[in-house]
Amino acid sequence: MKRIVLITGASRGIGAETARVLAARGDHVVINYREKRKRAETIAAEIAAAGGSASVAGADISDPDSAAALIDGVVAEFGRLDVLILNASGGLERDADPGYAMRLNRDAQAGLVDLALPHLPGGGRLVFVTSHQAHFSPTRPVPTGYEPIAASKRAGEDALRALIPEFDRRGITFTVVSGDMIDGTIIVRLLERRDPEAVTARREHGTLPTIEDFATAIADATTAPAPENHTVYVGGQDFPVLTPSP
Repeated sequence: MKRIVLITGASRGIGAETARVLAARGDHVVINYREKRKRAETIAAEIAAAGGSASVAGADISDPDSAAALIDGVVAEFGRLDVLILNASGGLERDADPGYAMRLNRDAQAGLVDLALPHLPGGGRLVFVTSHQAHFSPTRPVPTGYEPIAASKRAGEDALRALIPEFDRRGITFTVVSGDMIDGTIIVRLLERRDPEAVTARREHGTLPTIEDFATAIADATTAPAPENHTVYVGGQDFPVLTPSP
């Protein structure tokens, strides 16, 4: 039986590539998008053409009603939800209001998990996608302009970590996948405009992970045992020498 995997923010970049990887492994992937339906449908069509199984589901997860409709729709269509990958994030958009990053990267993540928990079976999986720049932000400098994302993503991670006892009680595996700056992503392109020295400094520590590298690690986290501290690191070998807060 195919697992039903919901990936938020999956109409492009890391989320889209994660969908491709998991579909190739035999899962049915639900590609969540906020506005870009045609782009999501194109990815679903590519997956189907390659022999995989995919569908699309539009929702703004920062809107509680839209998030509830997303989970209800997946469960109504498939009868269950086996894996939730929390990939959607934001906060650098030019038109974003000051509170948007926290609403999306903390409140929406915790809210979506709360909605999904009743439908995740024992053996279900939760994966929270973040960056080293956010994960280690309590102990390391943050690139200029990235502060709202770093603070809100770390707050979202902390909110979910507080739920680990509940996840354990339900038999659900929770994993944080944290990556260095990922080559080819929109975030890195934006940071190169705002703080090019920060990106250059990361490249000096070694080749940055690719979207494919990171997506594969996220996909792996949906089947692998929970790692130490519930965290998988991708790239940035100078980061994990520090001890993140639990």
